[in-house]
Amino acid sequence: MTTAPAPLPWLASGDAFPPADTAWGASTPAPGLLCAGADLSVNTLKNAYKSGIFPWFSADQPILWWSPEPRMVLEVEQFKLHPSLKKALKKFSKNPDCEIRIDSAFTDVIQACASSLRHGTRGTWIVPDMINAYIDLHHAGLAHSIETWVGGELVGGLYCVAIGGAVFGESMFHRQPDASKIALAALVSLCRHHHISQIDCQQNTAHLKSLGAHEIPRSEFIRRVQKLSQRPALDWQFQPLYWRELPPLKPDSA
Repeated sequence: MTTAPAPLPWLASGDAFPPADTAWGASTPAPGLLCAGADLSVNTLKNAYKSGIFPWFSADQPILWWSPEPRMVLEVEQFKLHPSLKKALKKFSKNPDCEIRIDSAFTDVIQACASSLRHGTRGTWIVPDMINAYIDLHHAGLAHSIETWVGGELVGGLYCVAIGGAVFGESMFHRQPDASKIALAALVSLCRHHHISQIDCQQNTAHLKSLGAHEIPRSEFIRRVQKLSQRPALDWQFQPLYWRELPPLKPDSA
């Protein structure tokens, strides 16, 4: 049974975000919805992510800001390297025509994510305003693409936001089997190498859960983000040897 939520705050550009724990609760029509309005400037997005908040809206909606309770995260030590993915990574890493690139085609990656239809949905939340905003965030050094290339062709990847050592996964796409999972494995490897403990996954999905993601309380998530965001920015250079740092799949998680 749903309950009537509190009135949704409307922000003007430059307004501070309300506390994340004032977001609509589980019994409301939109759990995790915090406020609407403001803008998608680099500074606004940076402040949002550091506070455990992210934008998510459709083309016919205003800018909507969310902070779910609980929060889905992938702790890199718990990444599930399933046998099929391990086999694909081994084949990929030994093929000289295959490579991981970072930030060589950010615009192509986010546009590919926007055009990839999700199961059970009619469209995408990565609307043109969002694309432009995250391209600006990329130019500011706060958004990055992890890209899977085969024979000089972009076949999969993901993009994420990174503030200091706080990493927030956004969206993935693939044009060949396992191409997006290989990109995620590369991001996990890079995070492990730099002693980054978690990657934000925002929402709970069966796909992310199968890769080892799980939910934690929002308050714990925000506490971690505030600590991680104080660290120096990551060195966004991927080395093939990072594959060695992927955690093995535990017997009870096969």
